[in-house]
Amino acid sequence: MRIDIITVVPELLRSPFEASILQRAIDKNLVSVHLHNLRDYSSNNYKQIDDYQYGGGAGMVMMIEPIDKCITQLKSERDYDEVIYMTPDGTTFTQGIANELSLKKNIIILCGHYKGVDQRVRDHFITREISVGDFVLSGGELGAALVADAVIRLIPGVLGNETSALTDSFQDNLLAPPVYTRPAEYKGWKVPGILTSGNTPKIEQWREDQALKRTQNLRPDLLDE
Repeated sequence: MRIDIITVVPELLRSPFEASILQRAIDKNLVSVHLHNLRDYSSNNYKQIDDYQYGGGAGMVMMIEPIDKCITQLKSERDYDEVIYMTPDGTTFTQGIANELSLKKNIIILCGHYKGVDQRVRDHFITREISVGDFVLSGGELGAALVADAVIRLIPGVLGNETSALTDSFQDNLLAPPVYTRPAEYKGWKVPGILTSGNTPKIEQWREDQALKRTQNLRPDLLDE
């Protein structure tokens, strides 16, 4: 998979891809992540990429020209399955969307900034708009990093145990069951006996029951879906 991220502040995005699971995925050539500084595509001597909005009002708007130049250049080099725009009014990001995107080959993520982008960008270039929650950040970079992380970890070979991602919370609209590790008893607090019984079918049934119970108690809205 290849992920191209278009941003005004690439400095915010370098660190997440230089450590831990994401770095290992890149080192193993399972994914490649490319950051594009939008100012490099500005035709203005001052590298301007924003301007006042027509009709007046507070806040600057990202201009269409540098975004067009960047996306057009990328598309001239390869085909893209999705051009995603990170925006507070997009579709709320879910595990299901992460699963879907993990099957793509090439995607572009455009990070919003200021008051957002010229609407013509959304009308003519964007194939999917994503929000990471009902709140506003100073830019789309942190949201883009969240999306990339959630997607990359689902790519086969990224996690040490490929079945691990299949038991994460929100897969099948359930929260994950409780998990325990050694020691089996600590300060009198014991691990449920079923987990040390060695009876795999009963353990799996216990986990299913616990996942359902936890979802009913904490996120009953997931069961309604």
